[in-house]
Amino acid sequence: MPKIFTSETQKTGEIGENIAVKFLMKHGFSILDRNYTKKWGEIDIVAEKDNKISFIEVKSVSCETLNSVSRETLDHYNPEDNMHPWKLKRMSRTVQTYLLEKKIEEEKEWQVDLLVVFLDIKNKKARVKVVEDIIL
Repeated sequence: MPKIFTSETQKTGEIGENIAVKFLMKHGFSILDRNYTKKWGEIDIVAEKDNKISFIEVKSVSCETLNSVSRETLDHYNPEDNMHPWKLKRMSRTVQTYLLEKKIEEEKEWQVDLLVVFLDIKNKKARVKVVEDIIL
């Protein structure tokens, strides 16, 4: 059963994840899973390219949200800063569970990536920033 997104933040996140999936597919990735959820964490997207699995966290932010903050804050705003140590720890546990549950061989290469999606919903535009191979 698909997730139901109700808040504006959740809707922004859903739009960002959909754009991230299209971005990944355009760049040669196969999507293996979306919103893999366990009670201790979630992986937004699991994708594969060149025989390597990428566990992808998507952070989305709308221009409308950014426009409501000061210019000084905007100049220093990096959504990837929201990858707090506790989030990384939870993600690590979820990645390990995924690998075991899906019976992925130990030799299989994998990494954790972050896709930051900047949304301009009014003009129907988006920009994607990729941060590859995050250390958990």
